[in-house]
Amino acid sequence: MPRADRVRTADELTTLVAQLGRRLRAASAEAELTPSQQSVMGRLGRQGAATTAGLARSELVRPQSMRLTLAALEERGLVARAPHATDGRLVVFSLTAEGAELLGSGRAARRSWLAQAIDTRLTPQEHRTLAAALPLLQRLVDDGSPGTPHHSDPTGDVPQ
Repeated sequence: MPRADRVRTADELTTLVAQLGRRLRAASAEAELTPSQQSVMGRLGRQGAATTAGLARSELVRPQSMRLTLAALEERGLVARAPHATDGRLVVFSLTAEGAELLGSGRAARRSWLAQAIDTRLTPQEHRTLAAALPLLQRLVDDGSPGTPHHSDPTGDVPQ
């Protein structure tokens, strides 16, 4: 495939992923959260408690930015801080019951919206084509290292 075609495909895919992310966020109970807050909550929901520095590395932001995100989530009662289990100098953050409930209801709302859109806007053959493309999209997001997780819940991480 010529480079110009690959670049055009990349541009179109970038635009579509961003549009899909906005549609999914709008359908979600988490819509009042920023994309960064949603992403941090999703990561805590999937991976469990984490330090500010660990979350910053995972989210590719500066620790100062992560502190602001966590402070906003903590103020809303969606995350809680606790001492690190083995290093008393560190603090870990985890979802509260309210945060886990919001995360779960958001995932359910996104899943419902997307399932309905697939049912009403795609033919059965188009649905099969979309399903067949999922492993290709997964390969695009995998970093290629051994043990890279494969998530069965594509609505758990909202594209940014």
